Amino acid sequence: MLKVVLMVAFILISVILTVIILSQEGKQAGLGSLSGQSNTDSYWSKNKGRSREGILVRVTTVLVVLFFVLAAVLCIGSL
Repeated sequence: MLKVVLMVAFILISVILTVIILSQEGKQAGLGSLSGQSNTDSYWSKNKGRSREGILVRVTTVLVVLFFVLAAVLCIGSL
């Protein structure tokens, strides 16, 4: 019974993680980084953690950790 619950949770986390990763923007610096131009002092870069992108990054990190923990538990449980 526990294995079924863990497997369902594992599948749900996999699907949610896929959707969240695909909805994130790429971390491209563009050609401006070649000439030394960067926006490190912009309002956006200082408040990145409170933005939608920052929240998605944190949620992705938590889900990836859960994904690997559940994968390890399911693998050990199948031995």
